[in-house]
Amino acid sequence: QVQVAESGGGSVQTGGSLKLSCEVSGVTYNLYCMGWFRQAPGKEREEVATMYLGGGSSHYADSVKDRFNMRIYQVRGNNTLYLHMGDLKPEDSALYTCATGRCPAGLGKASGFDYWGQGTQVTVSS
Repeated sequence: QVQVAESGGGSVQTGGSLKLSCEVSGVTYNLYCMGWFRQAPGKEREEVATMYLGGGSSHYADSVKDRFNMRIYQVRGNNTLYLHMGDLKPEDSALYTCATGRCPAGLGKASGFDYWGQGTQVTVSS
């Protein structure tokens, strides 16, 4: 079994910063990717940033490039992924969900992620 748990959401004003955390534990040896997706009310879920584990490549949505940054720490089979979000805008408001999986078709595709957290809310006010 794999457990995914996010934390760190909240409310900030435009231009502010937040850091999200995602802890993945359990049977992780066959997981090859992790990342963040978000979904705002009335909109489809979209990729924020995803990466291959073990020092592989990463991919950021155009809307967050140069503002968001991921960092991962892997200790004893547990993976912790951080998403540093800067210069936040109201359009960044959404439920942010962490996911992990095998990503057989490459990064960015939600279908490649097998395990999902419950999500953490980010609200940016103008």
